[in-house]
Amino acid sequence: MSHGVMEPVKNYGVVAEFETSDALIAAAKKAKEAGYARLDAYTPFPIHGLSDIIEFRDYRVRWAMFFGGVIGAMTGITLEVYTGGFDYPINAGGKPFLSWPAFLPVMYECTILFSALTGLLAMITMNGLPMPYHPVFNVPNFERASQDRFFLAVESHDPNYDEEKVIEFFKKLKATSVSVAWEDQ
Repeated sequence: MSHGVMEPVKNYGVVAEFETSDALIAAAKKAKEAGYARLDAYTPFPIHGLSDIIEFRDYRVRWAMFFGGVIGAMTGITLEVYTGGFDYPINAGGKPFLSWPAFLPVMYECTILFSALTGLLAMITMNGLPMPYHPVFNVPNFERASQDRFFLAVESHDPNYDEEKVIEFFKKLKATSVSVAWEDQ
């Protein structure tokens, strides 16, 4: 119990609003040149090259899908070998019990199934979904990020973060609006 003492709210970062995707790309390039490393962008549609500019590279979902596919292939081949060769072998026309060409379709389908399901689960968990609240939701006009506006955020845990300097930096870039996003409001 807090007994009336308010916990301090945490600063998530500074968020700038831009009217066009070109302005957002130019701002992201200038932010990188200025030394900001922890950037995030919010756009109504994918912008080619933006993830390279802000250096968003996260390969965890790819690796999870790869290993899910490997496990799926091994599960498919194990299932076929066990059922066709040991549990219930049926001699159909003198064909061998363990015939690898017959195993390929099941192994292929298990690979695809396991990889897809692993990718879905990895994407949901690694993106932190469901996320009913995020600090940028409090930024004025942020609901337009899914319609016609473009937002660039410099996060507060960036090594070069200084709130006043970031605000001035975004104002020099002719941002439509510049706001500070707080963890709790």
